[in-house]
Amino acid sequence: MLAMSTAQRRRSDATRAAILVAARERFAADGYERATIRAIAADADIDPSMVMRYYGNKEKLFAAAAAFDLRLPNLEALPGGQLGARLVAHFLDRWESDDTLMALLRAAVTNEAAAERMRDIFATQVAPAVRTVVPDPAEAAVRSGLVASQILGAALIRYVLALPPVASMDRGELITWLAPTVQRYLTQPR
Repeated sequence: MLAMSTAQRRRSDATRAAILVAARERFAADGYERATIRAIAADADIDPSMVMRYYGNKEKLFAAAAAFDLRLPNLEALPGGQLGARLVAHFLDRWESDDTLMALLRAAVTNEAAAERMRDIFATQVAPAVRTVVPDPAEAAVRSGLVASQILGAALIRYVLALPPVASMDRGELITWLAPTVQRYLTQPR
């Protein structure tokens, strides 16, 4: 088999990137169930067979499109009394700046693979961050789960279901409402 030329590799990388951009946008707009390989390929201006060539199937494409780094702040470097507010503000920034997490949330409601991906993100990113301020691993697991309940619940209400008044609430007001609960989950005794 001949090695791929530099130009071919660049085209291949560009095609993969175009597919991922189109997939993220389509999954965010339509959710996992309604998004189709054909629609994603059309958005990327390529043949659907190319999507299958690079990603194999819709589930694998979704997993690649849903690769997501929460870029959590170092909680132990923050003032203890500001953990809840800073974490809520950080998550609002992430929800509002990247359609991938939104697509993942929409899909996780109806698709087990997407739900597993969401669980994995919170287990591998949020739980370790919480462990930096809650040394007991069992306690940290409970507390990170409770933090996730607030963060994911607020995101579902605000961004997916768009339920008033939370959907239209000023960002600062939303932080004011959510931060004390997240703070309690992180720092208060049971």
